[in-house]
Amino acid sequence: MVTGVSHDGQVGQAVAKALAESGAALAICARTQANVEARAAELRQSGARVLAIAASLTDEGGVQELIDGVLKEYGRIDVLINLAGGLTRYKPAVETSLDDWRTEIDNNLLSSFLTSRAVFPHMRTAGGGAIVNFARSGLPQANMIAYNCAKAGIEALTRTLALEGRDSGIRVNAVAPGLVDTGSNIAAMKPKDLKHWTKRDDIAEAVVFLASPGAAGITGQTIAVTGWGL
Repeated sequence: MVTGVSHDGQVGQAVAKALAESGAALAICARTQANVEARAAELRQSGARVLAIAASLTDEGGVQELIDGVLKEYGRIDVLINLAGGLTRYKPAVETSLDDWRTEIDNNLLSSFLTSRAVFPHMRTAGGGAIVNFARSGLPQANMIAYNCAKAGIEALTRTLALEGRDSGIRVNAVAPGLVDTGSNIAAMKPKDLKHWTKRDDIAEAVVFLASPGAAGITGQTIAVTGWGL
């Protein structure tokens, strides 16, 4: 189950594609039905089995709709990739409204908590599973106060869930990318070259590894994937 699979040229698309190529049966989710259906159609062209669900993951009702839909289709949830969120409020702390704060925290941290909490009982029943969250690499940057705090919270969420899941075989880790070569980042920043940017495909491969049996001995870790940007 991969959340945040919405726009073309983004990390969610790359992660879902890599998981499909590894043989996973997918459930992908985004807030907008048209976007998630478009990504599902792309994946199905290569023969992947994909369930597309539109849901808001910042409230319990939307999360439950997602879980119910996945269980109805597949009967189990082995892997959860928490990709929903992103940077949407870029301004100094003194100009950050309460609504700005709540939006960024909810989209990035609350959504990961709610979806993780919802899959935990089903993974316990199945004898284990893997959750991969998304933190961020490097030191906090100015004008991103709520986003920075949300991503710091993701690291704490990851470690705590790893402790609570270890006796049930539930591994919980996080990927921390550097500056990523997403379509939106490239359009906004117009770089001369992408040599020191993190590639979406490299992030996707790290996620596939952490979701796989090959990472059986890894839990509670935040893995930096920064490419040549260091």
